[in-house]
Amino acid sequence: MASGTFCLSGSTLWRKITFSRQDPFSFQQQAVEKWLVDRAVLPIENSLGGSIHRNYDLLIRHRLHIVGEVKLAVKHCLLANHGVEIGDLTRVLSHPQALAQCEHTLTKMGLVREEVDDTAGAAKHVAFHNLKDAGAVASAAAAKIYDLNILAKDIQDDSDNVTRFLMLAREPIIPGKDKPFKTSIVFSLEEGPGVLFKALAVFALRQINLTKIESRPLRKQTQRTSDDNSNGAPKYFDYHFYVDFEASMADVNAQNALGHLNEFATSLRVLGSYPVDTSMI
Repeated sequence: MASGTFCLSGSTLWRKITFSRQDPFSFQQQAVEKWLVDRAVLPIENSLGGSIHRNYDLLIRHRLHIVGEVKLAVKHCLLANHGVEIGDLTRVLSHPQALAQCEHTLTKMGLVREEVDDTAGAAKHVAFHNLKDAGAVASAAAAKIYDLNILAKDIQDDSDNVTRFLMLAREPIIPGKDKPFKTSIVFSLEEGPGVLFKALAVFALRQINLTKIESRPLRKQTQRTSDDNSNGAPKYFDYHFYVDFEASMADVNAQNALGHLNEFATSLRVLGSYPVDTSMI
């Protein structure tokens, strides 16, 4: 999987995008925009680690469309070169999310944690440099690819560990009503009392269920006071609000909700309307 990826448990996904694995997620999306590849796969949240904020920012930076989602159970392994035992290790390399998900296990092993861009890159580094004092937290697929030994399986602290990935493409899919759909949007608002409540109410009034809400600071936006004419007034930040809701953009109810929101939002963009991944329900 591409650089920055911290979950290689989905071997099918690995095979689909192996060609771009040496580059970060931003490069993946640039490759889609430049017609070098058809799709990019972006991890967006984890059931233990929460939202992956950098990747939310990438959704704004690039003009791609979400065309699907995949939820994968995360199964981390401790990998090392052949002949190396757990007792020989003093440190372990991996993506920060993977290290966080195995924190208690690694602490019990007494290993120093070192952050790298992705789990696959950690495995590659350990293998290519034939390290004897360092292991990698990665998947069984990475062990096979880089000919590493699996010292321990399922070392994540919580067995209920799932990562949600978004599939991105140049063109949106045509939303339908034949299956459960989810729609992802991002919007910004003027500062004021109850403005966010008003924005979320456009969905509640139409019985549309929200499954995710995330806020991220607007980039290249300075702080400003609540009243530009007042002196010493508290300063605040402007934010983008990301919302996922359970409805298809083919649904008139959803269209009306976004039309209502657009009446007072300072910006509004539909990131995608796509089928819900029901494989883990």
